[in-house]
Amino acid sequence: MELYLWIILSAVAGVGAGSVGGNVVRKRWINQKEEKILTHQKEIILKAKDEAFEIKEKVKQEEEKKRQALDKIETQLRERETMVDRRVESVDSERKDIEKNKTEIRQVRRDIEEIRQKHFDTLQKIAGMKKEEARKQLFEQVEKDYQQDIVEKIKSYKKILQEDQDKEARKILSRAIERISSEFSAEHTSYTVTLPTDEMKGRIIGKEGRNVQAFEKLTGVDVVIDDTPDAVSVSSFDPVRRYIGKLTLEKLVEDGRIQPSRIEEVFQKVTENVGKEIKEAGEQAAYEAGVPGLQPDLVKLLGRLKFRTSYGQNQLKHSMEVSTIAGILAQELGADVNIAKKAGLLHDIGKAVDHEVEGAHHHISMDIAKKYGLSEIVVNAIGAHHDDIEPKTVEAILVRSADAISGARPGARRESVESYIKRLTELENVANGFRGVEKSYAIQAGREIRILVRPEEIDDLESLKLARDIAKKIEADMQYPGTIKVNVIRETRAVEYAK
Repeated sequence: MELYLWIILSAVAGVGAGSVGGNVVRKRWINQKEEKILTHQKEIILKAKDEAFEIKEKVKQEEEKKRQALDKIETQLRERETMVDRRVESVDSERKDIEKNKTEIRQVRRDIEEIRQKHFDTLQKIAGMKKEEARKQLFEQVEKDYQQDIVEKIKSYKKILQEDQDKEARKILSRAIERISSEFSAEHTSYTVTLPTDEMKGRIIGKEGRNVQAFEKLTGVDVVIDDTPDAVSVSSFDPVRRYIGKLTLEKLVEDGRIQPSRIEEVFQKVTENVGKEIKEAGEQAAYEAGVPGLQPDLVKLLGRLKFRTSYGQNQLKHSMEVSTIAGILAQELGADVNIAKKAGLLHDIGKAVDHEVEGAHHHISMDIAKKYGLSEIVVNAIGAHHDDIEPKTVEAILVRSADAISGARPGARRESVESYIKRLTELENVANGFRGVEKSYAIQAGREIRILVRPEEIDDLESLKLARDIAKKIEADMQYPGTIKVNVIRETRAVEYAK
């Protein structure tokens, strides 16, 4: 028992001694570690101080360099400022010298002008004529001495210009005309209704003329019943009414029932159908011409041109033709194609209502274009296809040219013998009204006028001026399709007899 007790006590004592010894060893190890850490910290601090010192020295050196650079720049700026001040002083001095020189130059010019005027006055007193009179006399003498040279030079320049212009114009117009294909004119301005027998005339007239009176009052046309066998004519200034009257009468003749109530019934149906036909014709024309977006009422007016003719040429076809040609010319010359096409299509729109509205058709066309909100450029191009309206754009000139081309092409138009003779007579009268004209002859269906002048009154130079003046007079006073060539002929004949 005691043995066990001693063993336990010994174990306890050993554990206590081991614990005390372990604590001593642990403290010694910890102290060593702390000393190492402190030593390492001191080394780090010393190293950091060294690096901070080096950085501080570098910063000081850089600051010194920058300060020196700034001092250098400041010195340069001061030197430049000094130079600028010197230059400003120099410029001010030069400006003063220039102003002084200008004043002196103006004074010298005034002195020269006074001396020059004194010389002119002296020369005028000596010569007995003024400056303008002397210049005029000099020009007249030069013109007289070198008249032949002047004429030859003018002819030479005109020939060169004419050849170049004709060549380029033919090239452009040939390309434009090649791209259109139009029919020859075969339109008639009067309508004739064929009857199965002459007895139908009595039924058209009716008892005491009631049928024909009702027909004329309702349709607004005149029915011409004469001795022409198996036919009557329908006449009216309004082409649409004339067309409606013709269709109405044809349907009545075909049906055989001709009485006031039946006339009214057929007239209403025909009017409705013709209204649709007018609208379709206008829409088709705008579509084929490539002019979209027109007002519906404007399209209807355009469609009415289907029943209008001028010199036998259908106006709707003519308008489409002008639109096509104007568009092609605009494309060739780099102008606005859309404006040229639209103005070309609508240039004669006034002819749809010219029997109802007073004024020239191109003025009416301009008013209609303004009413429906078309641009000023288009309005001017529409009106300027006649000479009393000045064209303001290239497109306006192209529309005028296209209108002339369409009207002047072979087969496009025809006119009565009376109007043809009247036009040729007017053309000759215009030429005969000028001084020095002996005779004039309109030839080639009015496309050319040849004028014989008196050589003792008109010289070569004046003949050139006479041709130009007659051409301008024709342009101002006459209406004609296409162009007219003015050919002035001057000749001197010397006759002697050998005996």
